[in-house]
Amino acid sequence: MQQPLSIKPYITEDQLQKKIAEIGATLTEKFRNKQLIAVCVLKGSFMFYSDLIRQIDADITCEFFGVSSYHGTTSSGEVKVTLDLSKPVEGKHVLLVEDIVDTGITMNYLKNAILSRMPASLTTVALLEKPDALKVPCELDHVGFKISNEFVVGYGLDYEGYYRNLPYIGQVQNFQ
Repeated sequence: MQQPLSIKPYITEDQLQKKIAEIGATLTEKFRNKQLIAVCVLKGSFMFYSDLIRQIDADITCEFFGVSSYHGTTSSGEVKVTLDLSKPVEGKHVLLVEDIVDTGITMNYLKNAILSRMPASLTTVALLEKPDALKVPCELDHVGFKISNEFVVGYGLDYEGYYRNLPYIGQVQNFQ
């Protein structure tokens, strides 16, 4: 059984939903009258992705891109693809939805992987960004919240597979 962590609420469910509605309204304007492929980066983005695409009033198809770069609480710096896109994105407008950008390595990998498939456009959105943790420059089109370089869980983000089901973002206070 997983040892419980001490988790302090960091971003509330209400704050998350308000920000997601704002980003959704901006993306609705950008993609009005366009067909959009929304790509969910698995596993951590699934909750954000689900809430976000419901806020975008556009013709959307859903795709999933699975990657892994974490071991415990730290990024390995190596990106492993666990699930590739199932359909081509060439000539399509693509929205890449990520839960958190910390080192920038994974997001840059994903951007390059999608751009190599020649989409009409690529727009990136991350719920969270840790500017102080960036190891490589990483440009993002939309960021929900910029946070300090601390380990967070909830709302899809996990520790050893646990805590994804929290409806808020929590800051981990201890590790056993």
